[in-house]
Amino acid sequence: MSLWLSLFAIVALLAMSFFFSGSETALTASSRARMYQMAKAGNKRASLVEKLTAEKERLIGAILLGNNVVNILASTLAASVLIQIFGEAGIAYATLAMTAAVVVFSEVLPKTIALIRPDGFALFVSPIIRVIVLVFSPVTLTVQAFVNVILRLFGLDPDKASEISGHEELRGAVDFLHSEGEVVKGDRDMLGGILDLRELEVSDVMVHRTRMLALDADMPADELIGAILDSPFTRVPLYKDKQDNIVGVVHAKDLLRAIQKADGDFTKVNPARIAFKPWFVPDTTSAQAQLNAFLKRKLHFALVVDEYGEVQGLITLEDILEEIVGEIADEHDAVIDGVRKQADGSYIIDGQLPIRDLNRALDWNLPDEEATTVAGLVIHEAKLIPDPGQQFTFHNLRFKVLRRQHNRVTQLRVSPVEAVVSAKA
Repeated sequence: MSLWLSLFAIVALLAMSFFFSGSETALTASSRARMYQMAKAGNKRASLVEKLTAEKERLIGAILLGNNVVNILASTLAASVLIQIFGEAGIAYATLAMTAAVVVFSEVLPKTIALIRPDGFALFVSPIIRVIVLVFSPVTLTVQAFVNVILRLFGLDPDKASEISGHEELRGAVDFLHSEGEVVKGDRDMLGGILDLRELEVSDVMVHRTRMLALDADMPADELIGAILDSPFTRVPLYKDKQDNIVGVVHAKDLLRAIQKADGDFTKVNPARIAFKPWFVPDTTSAQAQLNAFLKRKLHFALVVDEYGEVQGLITLEDILEEIVGEIADEHDAVIDGVRKQADGSYIIDGQLPIRDLNRALDWNLPDEEATTVAGLVIHEAKLIPDPGQQFTFHNLRFKVLRRQHNRVTQLRVSPVEAVVSAKA
């Protein structure tokens, strides 16, 4: 009878070990986001899981304490039973049998089940684990205090555990899900663009002054009106004497209203008088802050200046939104992609194409910290202004300069290094 009771106790202890091991894995692997949503919806067990995982030291300490106690008791009972049957050799048999039983039934099996259904497993065990944590709290607090003392002896501060920021965790989750095929590239780029806004400055997304349309306010009225109406832009800056001296911005709709009031007589319309006051913003303003400013001021257009007050370009609400959703084209936009794929696998690329747009289009990872455009990246890496025909290899790509206008690189051929090697072979 005592033998059967011992065997029953061993099985019961292994079942408890199964419970502890599975609970540890499930509670640490459960989705914090899903538990938060379920708790907001009124799920009491999800709230309990949140409370348990918020104090990970106490949770893990209580589970490990319970798991070790039942494993040691099961091994001791097994050894005593097998010694009665086999004598001294029973110790070796007990070691082999309990090692196999613990590894299979108390470690691998419960943890595998918990990893398959972590949220459901965590919700199921949370009430029991809560009681165990409360019962073992005096012991676990004592053990944790002792462990903290040991950590401090080695110069480690347990109160300053490094944590990944929420933005980095979201970015990592989106990239991982994309690699697993659960998030399509467009959605990944859109979510990544939202997360990037606070890291970007308006100088990274603005229209540079070399590509900015600005008209002389002193032009004859008919010529000025014609130029504004012929442009594909809704808002056009006006300058006096020099392009840095922007005196106003004309909205095409305001201009059309003025022409209508003048019965179509251009000579009676002065675009400079209907222009609204320009809004200047520093080039170091973050894209997120500028987006908020656009929404607050209900304006869609601003001029970007550097620390000396010189105009560097312009920024619109559309420019910032394009960082999130990609290129926004309308019926008046000129279709200039800036990227043409060649038969040999290379790409003919406009030098003024922003690096971020190229990365988004071709799923590359070129750095954009030191330069905004592809031409700027080549100049930064080469440490010189290259001549047509010069080639450079960096970031696992071969860059060949095709055209240069004055000091600007205007066109390049970019080839993956693998394609270049295979072509030579």
